[in-house]
Amino acid sequence: MDELINPTVVGALSRSLMAAEPQLQPRALSEAMKILAGQRLRDRVNIVRDAFLADAPDDFSELEQLVRAALEQPSFTGWMIWPVTEAVSSQALASHSTPDFDTGMDLLASLTPRLSSEFAVRNLLNARPERALSKMTVWARDENEHVRRLATEGSRAYLPWARRVPWLIEHPGATRAILDATYRDTSEYVRRSVANHLNDLSRVDPATVTRTARNWAENADAHTSWVIRRGLRTLIKNADPEALTLVGYSGRHLRVDRPELSNDTVHLEGALTFTAVITNEDDAEAAVAIDYSIGFQRSNRTISPKTFKLTSRKIAPGESVTVTKTHSFRRISTRTYFPGAHFVTVQANGTRSLPADFTVVGASTDESASDALERRQPVNALTERVIHTAPRHAQPLRDLDG
Repeated sequence: MDELINPTVVGALSRSLMAAEPQLQPRALSEAMKILAGQRLRDRVNIVRDAFLADAPDDFSELEQLVRAALEQPSFTGWMIWPVTEAVSSQALASHSTPDFDTGMDLLASLTPRLSSEFAVRNLLNARPERALSKMTVWARDENEHVRRLATEGSRAYLPWARRVPWLIEHPGATRAILDATYRDTSEYVRRSVANHLNDLSRVDPATVTRTARNWAENADAHTSWVIRRGLRTLIKNADPEALTLVGYSGRHLRVDRPELSNDTVHLEGALTFTAVITNEDDAEAAVAIDYSIGFQRSNRTISPKTFKLTSRKIAPGESVTVTKTHSFRRISTRTYFPGAHFVTVQANGTRSLPADFTVVGASTDESASDALERRQPVNALTERVIHTAPRHAQPLRDLDG
């Protein structure tokens, strides 16, 4: 992914700028092409951003004219746009001018159909959150789906791999107008962003999230139930009663027996099979979401549980059902298994069983992606928000859904 910003891309950017402004001499961009090798993606973006600013006019209004002239060319698209968006937000803030701030926001909206401006807009949100959100609320009704999604995605509380905007976390209701305008959007691309935005807010203010979802359910279309279910997924895993009710789960008096294991020792490349019995002790039928968690041993010898979906069942009053699951311990790129003590639990509508312990034997020396993300700020990964806004001819990338 580091190679998404490479000398070929920078050369194409230089040609686009010279076509837009024949007198421009992109010397700094030419030098930047020589120093990209070995750099991380985020560092490459910063190098090209700074080179672009060195070559472009110092006056923001002249920089805007240059970018808008470049936008008239179909070749001005793809990954070259990312450092340009960063330059636009940087220069708009550097001028300390309210008109330039507003123009910078407008220019990011114009750029985002070529490649998402979601990372660059965070700089403006951090500087003047209320003014930026007033613009983004207008974007939420734009005719272009990429602009509408810039409103929903750029204002997420926990946008992956982006700068935090503490004000958004402190004011979880501030983006409600944006979400209300887009939860029934005609574009699945936008609706997915709305759901992820709502899920972010569930980490901050669950009551506001469930209240919002209930209002949407009362004014729903064919896609609203999917948006609500996806937006409430963390609350559902955490057995929030209101969230469970909103997505159709019922049954508060459930008993989940400790899982029975096929074996209490698992070898790497092997698998763990377990069964669990769930009993409905209510006097009414229960619609039950059944999940399981595995407490994974980590490299620092702590145990970190991760929850997985298992199934959904309707259970009659007094009835017991048995569920079975086999979990593979084959090596995968996103997780490293370490030897030592592990456990598995099963939960039904959040009612959790006692843990069943088992041991993993064998060793792996590769660092997992999740450990790497916790150890350092990642700069070589992008989310589906950027990937989906890449030009159609761009090389397809794996969807890293946030």
